[in-house]
Amino acid sequence: MGELLAVASALCFGTTHFLSGLVSRHQHGVTVAACAQVGGTVVSLVPVLLTQGADAPPSALGWGALSGLGTGVGVACLYWSMNQGPMSVVVPVSDVTAVGLPVLAGIALLGDRPSPPALTGIALGLPALWLVSRGESREPCEWRGPRESHEPRGPRALRHGHGPGADRLSPAVVMALVAGVGLALHFFALARIPASAGWWPVVVSRAVSVAVILALFPVTGASLRLPRRAAVVAAVAGALGTLATILYLLATRQELLSVAVVLSALYPAVPVLLALTFLRERITRPQAVGLLGAGLAIGLIALN
Repeated sequence: MGELLAVASALCFGTTHFLSGLVSRHQHGVTVAACAQVGGTVVSLVPVLLTQGADAPPSALGWGALSGLGTGVGVACLYWSMNQGPMSVVVPVSDVTAVGLPVLAGIALLGDRPSPPALTGIALGLPALWLVSRGESREPCEWRGPRESHEPRGPRALRHGHGPGADRLSPAVVMALVAGVGLALHFFALARIPASAGWWPVVVSRAVSVAVILALFPVTGASLRLPRRAAVVAAVAGALGTLATILYLLATRQELLSVAVVLSALYPAVPVLLALTFLRERITRPQAVGLLGAGLAIGLIALN
C-alpha cells in the first residue's frame, strides 16, 4: 500500500507541473501561481478539519512560514520559466536544484553524511543541468512528439540569439534555477517541522506562499484576472500539489522512507512525457542525455 501511495504522489506532483505549465503558456505565470496556491491552501485545510489537529508550537509555524516563502518564490519563477521555455527542460532544471540544495545544506549545516549513491547523484546533477540548459539545436533528437510543433519553444528558446552571445543561459533557465532555490528552501524548512506539530504548519506554508506571490504582482505586472477555465485548471493543479504532499506523508508511514522518497521523486518524468506526447516538444541529443542524467540524479539523491 505504501508503494502505491508514493506512486500516486509522484503522479499528482507531475500532473501539477504539467497543468500549471500548460496554463502558464497562455496566461501570466505569477497569476497562475497565485490561483494554484489558493487552491492548494483550501485543500490543506481538509486534514485539519477532519482530524481536529492540535495546536502547533510557534517554531513549527515559523518553519511553515519559511517553507511558504520558498514555495511562493519557487512556484512563481517556475511558472514564469515554463511560459518562456519548454517544460521538458525547465522542469528538470528546477527539480534537480530543488533536490540537490537541501542535501548540501544538510551536509554543511546539519552534519548529514549522504550515502555514496546520494553523493554520486549530486555530482551527476551538475553536468545534467549543463546539458539540459545548453543543448545543441543543430542536432535534433529523434525522441519527440507525434508531430513537429512550430512554436518557438524548442532548444532555441533556451539561448539568446546567435553568435558568441548565443551560448548564454536564457532567462527561462535562470528563472528555473531560481525556482529550484526557492523550492529547496521549501523542502528544507518542511523537514524541520516535527511530526507532532500536525497539519497547521502546512496550512501556514500555503497561506504565506499566496501572500508572497500576491506581493510579486506589482513587480511583474501580473493581473488578478484569469479566464474561468484557466483559473479552474490552475486551482486543480494547486489542489493536486497539496494532495501529492499528503499522499507522500501517508506513504512514509507505511513504507520505508528510502522507498517512498525514490518513488515520489520520479514525478519529473510525468510532465516531460506529457509535454513530449501532447505538446510535441522537441529536444536535442545533448538535452536527452541531460534529461536522463537529471532523472538519475534525482533518484540517486533521494536514496540519501
